[in-house]
Amino acid sequence: MSTQTKTKRVLIVGGGIAGLSLAIGLSQRGIEAEIVELKEEWTVYGVGIIIQSNVIRAMHQLGILDKFLDQAYPFENSIVYLPNGHKIVHPSARLAGPEYPPNCGIARIALHKVLVSTVLAAGVPVRLGVTLASYTETETGVLVSFTDGTTGEYDVVVGADGTFSKVRSLVFPDVKPHFTGQAVWRYNFRRQVEDLTNYIGPKGLAAGLCPLSDELMYMYVTSFEPDRPRYEENELAEQMRIRLDGFTGPVAALKEQITDGAGVVYRPMQVVFIPEKWHKGRVILIGDAAHSTTPHMGQGAGISVEDALVLADELSKDAPLEAKFEQFMRRRYERCKAVCERSEQIGKWEMTGVVDGDRHALVGRTLQELAQPI
Repeated sequence: MSTQTKTKRVLIVGGGIAGLSLAIGLSQRGIEAEIVELKEEWTVYGVGIIIQSNVIRAMHQLGILDKFLDQAYPFENSIVYLPNGHKIVHPSARLAGPEYPPNCGIARIALHKVLVSTVLAAGVPVRLGVTLASYTETETGVLVSFTDGTTGEYDVVVGADGTFSKVRSLVFPDVKPHFTGQAVWRYNFRRQVEDLTNYIGPKGLAAGLCPLSDELMYMYVTSFEPDRPRYEENELAEQMRIRLDGFTGPVAALKEQITDGAGVVYRPMQVVFIPEKWHKGRVILIGDAAHSTTPHMGQGAGISVEDALVLADELSKDAPLEAKFEQFMRRRYERCKAVCERSEQIGKWEMTGVVDGDRHALVGRTLQELAQPI
């Protein structure tokens, strides 16, 4: 590898939350970025995302928080109700400053539009329907061949292309996602809650209501799917209602309103974690490409945004590339590993019918750790 210490040109493979956030961070630091995205049209599935306090802070540091708060729903706490009615409250700190909420929910499509518009306004080239086909490292950079037959040369290539990452398959071919045995179901409703409100069912599985805007919230429910079933669209509404059997309270009251199969978002939980460093040569992975987690901690997208912020910070430093990557790993590895392992542990408790276990203590401890500087 060259002794060059300035990173000037970065290829980002993947135009999701991680890739777009990285492009914003790099452009702020005067580093030329380019995005390629396999989808010919950007499509975002129609539910929301919970942005917890550590991610509020990261988005503020990226300069995008003020651009979407008017489209989001701020909330103070995450609340959990046990089957016996006992209420547990996980409070959050205002990590971005007293003028900002500790948490918020937002529709994914609304957040996506803000990220895309910020990237385009920064002049970052974006090519849709194109991804990396192969690459060769040279003495001074990475020569990339794209699926449309074009080529380019970059100082660094970043794989931000999700759980089934093409970049990861080239760099770490032995690391593959696996199905946990669970799935999550989501559906939109008119908003009825002020906070993220979770309910633990009698068999240990979870459902919840997540505010997204003044008008909108979504419901989620986790399920045990040992055979990893696939469903036709016309089956999804009924199957989601079945997964709510045994729940009481507000989620049970809403069950019969789940009628539109096209509105149900059903996702089997696929996870992956690269067990050592996430880079090789001049290629590095971030977000779901490096650490795709289950939704039990609500941190999958959040730790991807943190990755983007930290990598942009490290790449802007005047140091050898290997040193930049190593410092990135020091700041990210244990933090992301804790989220992934603990989130998957909660899923295991759910699948074995553990109603409480240590899940709430585990969530509380993790949120406290994530409140620490990245």
